[in-house]
Amino acid sequence: MICPGCGRELPRPRNPVPTVDIIIQMSGGVVLIKRRNPPYGWALPGGFVDYGETLEEAARREALEETGLAVRLIRQFHTYSDPRRDARLHTISTIFIATASGEPRGADDALEARVFTLDKLPELAFDHQGILADFRQAEAR
Repeated sequence: MICPGCGRELPRPRNPVPTVDIIIQMSGGVVLIKRRNPPYGWALPGGFVDYGETLEEAARREALEETGLAVRLIRQFHTYSDPRRDARLHTISTIFIATASGEPRGADDALEARVFTLDKLPELAFDHQGILADFRQAEAR
């Protein structure tokens, strides 16, 4: 960036990057994706918010791109902002709870998409194990 007043180069701001993750409830469990790119492993569907896009639009787009499911967003669940939640960069993720019907299938950044029950989850990437533990606890209330 260039200062419009003096013409000098300004330092690039280092801000956290907004992301969304979606807890898609269906068939007695939640939909997880097997990641195509590092960090590898199973994760909630989600990704980066595009410029000019609302969080809700990003959540619906990411769910459709990665699982083939057109989701119905129920509500925002929580926002997670620990700078260590993603080793690649500092992200702030808003988590949505959604429902869908149909058969999940992996696409785009996902090799596979499947429904898992909350009591039989695989090892998860990022902080998604903790997110689903918080979700499970909230659902039990």
